Amino acid sequence: MFQGSIRPAVRLLTGAVFALALTASSASAQPASAAATPFENLAGSWSGNGVVVLAGGSKERIRCRVTYDVAENGRSVQQNLRCASDSYTFDLKSNIQYADGYITGRWNESSRNKSGTISGRVSGNQIDALAETSGFSAFLTLTTRGNRQQVRIKSASTEITEVTITLSRGGSR
Repeated sequence: MFQGSIRPAVRLLTGAVFALALTASSASAQPASAAATPFENLAGSWSGNGVVVLAGGSKERIRCRVTYDVAENGRSVQQNLRCASDSYTFDLKSNIQYADGYITGRWNESSRNKSGTISGRVSGNQIDALAETSGFSAFLTLTTRGNRQQVRIKSASTEITEVTITLSRGGSR
């Protein structure tokens, strides 16, 4: 169980993680000609599980469901995410844009009134990005192969050392 002082850091890190998880589908394992923009293959529902690792080594499982609404001919995506662990729930909305190999955007976790920015680069089936808000930053690596997304986050600015999440397209987890 998280201590009270750790919960806000977990929520911020989780928010950053999932704000960028939406971009993981952008780098699909399909040939480049299959999608002109990275968000074209995102639309729909995804779900999955992961683990949050605290600096002391303790771990907590997290479960997530996300929907992606793709717009602007695949150059923009809105993400609606809900996650839960044994000690909290989390609601996040993100808006991400793509142009010339780069992503930019903003995320907002409404129940705790926290928000931040996202920036990164798309290369093949991988995205490397930085998520930031006041007093917090995290580096993210996202990889997509077919209907599976793997998200890995590392941060030195909180008591959270790592988050890993695997999402799958469709209703089953």
